[in-house]
Amino acid sequence: MKKPHLSIVTTLYKSERFLDAFVAQCQEAMAAIKCDSYEIVFVNDGSPDKSLDKVLELKKANDNIVAVDLSRNFGHHYAIMAGLTYSTG
Repeated sequence: MKKPHLSIVTTLYKSERFLDAFVAQCQEAMAAIKCDSYEIVFVNDGSPDKSLDKVLELKKANDNIVAVDLSRNFGHHYAIMAGLTYSTG
């Protein structure tokens, strides 16, 4: 994958039920601004539900999705910083 021009970074914590809509809205937003070079970086912040599994499932159909899995819950601010550090856009 080439280096994206735009990175969307978000955390995962009890997010499983919102992921389909979030990804769809991100795709719509990128299409609206005619951006075909982007990544959506999901940082699993020790989510107790199946959020990470859902992201990995979505990733199979969307090469723009990146998953970062933290070893435990570090808190939203640390998770966002990890995602920003990992992002390439």
